[in-house]
Amino acid sequence: MIVSATALLSARDLRSPFGGPFTFDVHAGECIAIQGPSGAGKSVLLRMLADLDPHEGDALLDGRAASSMSAPDWRTAVVYQAAEPAWWEDTAGAHFADADRDVVDATLDALGLAPALLDTDIGRLSTGERQRLALGRSLARRPRVLLLDEPTAALDPDAVARVETLLRARLADGMAVLLVTHASEQARRLARRIFRLEQGRLTAT
Repeated sequence: MIVSATALLSARDLRSPFGGPFTFDVHAGECIAIQGPSGAGKSVLLRMLADLDPHEGDALLDGRAASSMSAPDWRTAVVYQAAEPAWWEDTAGAHFADADRDVVDATLDALGLAPALLDTDIGRLSTGERQRLALGRSLARRPRVLLLDEPTAALDPDAVARVETLLRARLADGMAVLLVTHASEQARRLARRIFRLEQGRLTAT
């Protein structure tokens, strides 16, 4: 994995009533894992980086502040995937553009998912299927930074391995990943750096 020496995503005094200030850099091709107890604010930190939750301070992409960009432009480049992703259409396939179908099919194959699942009612899918389809949806947006909140919590070991292999490939292509995970082994497998968030403070481990 080649990691750029120049920061792709930066947090500068990012804070909210839930914690902070947070100041750190994430480089292209780098995965940073964030761990800590439930309720410590790990999801809130990701949502602040995605400009989804109120906050002070700023996040920057290539040195350009989120506050200087439109919300849609920022969230196209910096994509947040919740632990329980929302679906607003009846099927997963309705969430993808036709132009992305080749990319989507290749991603589903990498994740061990049958293309027929795209046309299956969301309510009939397992939690693990929805979780992997959500990752496919996030990657189809071709983000520069991917903020993942427990993306493999509902998956069996084979599916976890597939997700991690796919993420490594995207990291090798220069995407940056911030990964919230309770799985210490996963953090060690994927992350170049591991932080712990507790009592509103982020510290390197």
